[in-house]
Amino acid sequence: MLMSLDTIFYGNSLTQWLFAGVLTLSTWGAMLVVRRLISGRLTALAAATAGQWDDLIVAALSRTKPFFFATVSIVVGAQVLTLPPRLESFLAHLMAVVLLVQVGIWASLIARTLLDRYGASRAENDRGAATMMSAVGFVVQVLIWSGVFLLTLSNLGVDITALIAGLGVGGIAIALATQNILGDLLASLAIVLDKPFAIKDFIIVGDLMGSVEHIGLKTTRVRSLSGEQLVFSNADLLSSRIRNYGRMFERRVVLSIGVEYETPRAKLERIPAILKEAIGSQSGTRFDRSHFASFGDFSLDFESVYYVLSADFNRHMDIQQAINFRIHEQFEAEGIGFAYPTQRLVVERRRVQGSES
Repeated sequence: MLMSLDTIFYGNSLTQWLFAGVLTLSTWGAMLVVRRLISGRLTALAAATAGQWDDLIVAALSRTKPFFFATVSIVVGAQVLTLPPRLESFLAHLMAVVLLVQVGIWASLIARTLLDRYGASRAENDRGAATMMSAVGFVVQVLIWSGVFLLTLSNLGVDITALIAGLGVGGIAIALATQNILGDLLASLAIVLDKPFAIKDFIIVGDLMGSVEHIGLKTTRVRSLSGEQLVFSNADLLSSRIRNYGRMFERRVVLSIGVEYETPRAKLERIPAILKEAIGSQSGTRFDRSHFASFGDFSLDFESVYYVLSADFNRHMDIQQAINFRIHEQFEAEGIGFAYPTQRLVVERRRVQGSES
């Protein structure tokens, strides 16, 4: 016995149900075809142009989820049916929630892409840009999805005003319970915004030193000279005295030399000029001063100050070595002796006066 197309199921004829199904599948297929065509054309256009917005649109289209297409197709197909009010309300709420989630995905992708591009454009001149964009990106993602969550609850009939007020009170309690974590989080934001140091900077904190590898939300990781990783709490790090050698553009060097007390005064007067010539003979240096500084315990002390016009430590040591060789050569030619710790014992012989037998 054949079933008539006019047979009623749940308030709609079999013809209406078939038409709704065909319309749903047609909408689904049409949306997939349109996305593929638009994506293909925009991909070709993006490859031929230097602009970035077409790349962003292509990326957004590729992140359009299947559940979005499916929900839209079902809602379109349901338009030809007579549905109970509760089912119509359910479909309307479902469509709104799915649309909000999809918009959140698009907004998240666009924000992350723009921030990554900005960080990459600044990375060459600002090594902290990547870290800053990472922290800002995290905050932006939290704001986007918090907005999606609240709008979804509002669409479902939840009174978000009371919820926000409750979250405010609960937030105070959570803040008190997690103040150490929040302190590190705020310290992380301070590091990102104020930039006391950046990734790859060489820093010294107390008696610990190394190159910054990672600046996280709670900790900063530093690779020490001996190879191990040092982990600092962000709050503790900012409360410490930090010496940042990554910001050094030149190095001040104090050179101290002691000569023998027996050195003639005429040669002593020549020593500052010898030291100045030894320093000036090296490229990448700037001479400041050279003086007979003091009478030491076992030497006559000379102090010279100069600048190495580079922050590279190996370059500094190469220059220091060359200067030392030059000074040794000049002192040897002049017959000037370097002092070293010595003690001189003076024996004094005295006549003992007394009666003679």
